[in-house]
Amino acid sequence: MCVRARTGCVVPELTVRVARACNPRGTTAMTIRDHLDGLWSDEDFEEWYPRDGRPGLSPAQLATVSVLQFLLELSDRQAAESVRNRIDFKYALAMELEDPGFHHGVLADFCERLAQEGRADKLLGLALEKIRAVGLVRERGRQRTDSTHVLAAVRDLTRLELVTEAMRAALEELARRAPHELVALVTEDWGKRYGRAARLGKNPSKPKTRIKQTGEDARLLLRYVHRYLPALRDGEQVQALRQVFVQNYVLDTQDRPTWREPGDAGLPPSAVAIVSPYDISTRYARRGETRWKGFLAHVTETCDPDTPSVITDVTTTKAPVHDTKALPGIMTNLHDRNLLSKEHFVDGG
Repeated sequence: MCVRARTGCVVPELTVRVARACNPRGTTAMTIRDHLDGLWSDEDFEEWYPRDGRPGLSPAQLATVSVLQFLLELSDRQAAESVRNRIDFKYALAMELEDPGFHHGVLADFCERLAQEGRADKLLGLALEKIRAVGLVRERGRQRTDSTHVLAAVRDLTRLELVTEAMRAALEELARRAPHELVALVTEDWGKRYGRAARLGKNPSKPKTRIKQTGEDARLLLRYVHRYLPALRDGEQVQALRQVFVQNYVLDTQDRPTWREPGDAGLPPSAVAIVSPYDISTRYARRGETRWKGFLAHVTETCDPDTPSVITDVTTTKAPVHDTKALPGIMTNLHDRNLLSKEHFVDGG
């Protein structure tokens, strides 16, 4: 699929008349079109797509739909239905009234492209240039940074489930990369223990036996890979298993894995403790009564009293990173966009 820039982005006359008749005071979607002439043009997305192939949908339209989707808290399906049925959406996207829109699955594909290579930050920079040009962001004004928690797309696991699942994930990765190399290692008991997702609960049967077996299995697998499969040591799940094993077991004087306890060998702090083998950047955090596993999104916005609040930066960090620790990176981003403020407010914790 390639990008074929639209020859014009003028809102069709009939769409204008109907939208104005139905919404004389305008809507959020219409305001974006009226004041900013849209946030982006198709030329801004040319590097995202190959130069040949079948022409795809307008990426500028999809990006605008994604913004409206976030503002109005719509699912992909609801956003696609709004494009098909809502007149103000057609106005914002410069679409004919009879345009049927697109399938909701297109938005998921667009978001995958958006998440690559810092593209979201680049789009934010382009939008801020237009917003600043119309005077909605004051030069050297006031800004503030606050954060909100972001849940990771991972399942809550106990420590024993974490090690068991890390073992299963590593075995599946090795089976994909070198299926014949594990024949001499994997036993029928391993198939029973790691053949399906770990769901042991907080009170599994024979917990000490499970802890001992899983630790010995993990140590054996890691040593086997290190000695006989060195080309596979860099596998993502193998590395995750190694880190999970080190954080939850310690080798005793007889070189046997022993379960780490808080008052004995010690457990890693939440800032470094892995909570999922499938996303080792996810962390556990707590703020007041809120507890979650995931990340922190630090949102910076203008806060001048006589202008609308405009988001100028969004920085995502690991969950335990406080706003003050993220501030140097945020200030660098604002400097690159020429949006440094005279006063900047941040929660000192």
